[in-house]
Amino acid sequence: MQIVNYLSSIAIPMVILLIVVYGVKEKNKVFDSFLEGAKEGIEVVVNIFPTLVGLFVAIGLLRTSGVIDFIIKCISPLTNFLKVPSEIMPLIAIRPISGSASMAIASEIMKNYGVDNIIGTIASCIMGSTETTLYAIAIYTSAIGIKKTRYVLPAALLADFVGITVSIIICQLLFG
Repeated sequence: MQIVNYLSSIAIPMVILLIVVYGVKEKNKVFDSFLEGAKEGIEVVVNIFPTLVGLFVAIGLLRTSGVIDFIIKCISPLTNFLKVPSEIMPLIAIRPISGSASMAIASEIMKNYGVDNIIGTIASCIMGSTETTLYAIAIYTSAIGIKKTRYVLPAALLADFVGITVSIIICQLLFG
């Protein structure tokens, strides 16, 4: 175990050292390249900042307004019929929108139901098999200036739906 801790603590410094050694060997101006990359990184941050602000405001409004609770209440007859645990519905609703909010919900689920419970297991599988779709699409497309995202959103939401569905089915088959 100590060797794993040691390797993990030196991994990043070793990668940086390898990059610098390779750059010097290839006769590149390593520090100038670093500064150029840092400058481009700041430009990307400036370009995506308005998108981030919009997303965070929208997430805050959805959570505090009760819209998500209303949606969960409206679809509860269907989810009860499909035997989807109602305790994971807030996670399913928030996961495509916000990573930090879904992490908070998953942590709350783990605290309330435990990690060995079927509900905790399903929540863990959902967190691992889905993505913060709307956030990722907004950030990646705005960072490189893509305006037409016509097919990206349906495909990504379908992938999230499949990840959530398979997580529930497999967990209920194996642990339910």
